[in-house]
Parts: sequence; structure tokens; C-alpha cells
Amino acid sequence: MFRHFIKVFAPYRDKLSRAVGGNGTAFEKNSVSKEQQLTEVLKKSLPGITYVSVQDISGGCGAMFEISIEAKEFVGLSTVKQHRLVTNTLKTEIAEMHGIRIHTTPAPSDDH
Repeated sequence: MFRHFIKVFAPYRDKLSRAVGGNGTAFEKNSVSKEQQLTEVLKKSLPGITYVSVQDISGGCGAMFEISIEAKEFVGLSTVKQHRLVTNTLKTEIAEMHGIRIHTTPAPSDDH
């Protein structure tokens, strides 16, 4: 029965995705903006970021993200403390997610 509903709804879904504009579905548009939002929050809170990547790994629904960050703020911190810094920064955003994967790396120092 549910599959039948999906088949019946398909033409409307396609019209909705075109009405939203551009290529991709409304779900994809939402996940891109969520990725950008998470990136901006991280950049504001951690100005020493030298690399950041935020990817929706939930198939486009925005329920789970993978975040990779290289930042000067991580120098001298254990991995647990680095991850805690990220989760505290994204506390509000994480409350809306199903899950999150975090990869952190201390940025190389400029002192050579």
C-alpha cells in the first residue's frame, strides 16, 4: 500500500522539486543549506580552522553528517577534547540530528 502511495505521489514530487528551483530535489536543497550552516557555525566558533568539510551522509535527509576539521585550537588537546570542542560548538544543531561522525586534526604550527 505504501509503495502504491509513493508511485501515485511521484509526479507531484517531481513538480515540487522543479518548483524549488535548480537541479535536485527539495531534500537536496535543504541538506546543502544545512551543510553550509554547520560550516559557518564552526568557522565562527573556531577561527583557527585551516580545513573543514561537512557532508550529509544520510542520503540527503539531513539526519546524519560527517565533519572533518583541521584547526589550530586542537593543538595539544586529546582527541576526546577535540571532539568535545566540536560537539559543544554544534550543541543546538546536533540536537536535531540522528547522528554525527567527527574527524579532527590539529593544524600544523607556523613555527618552522
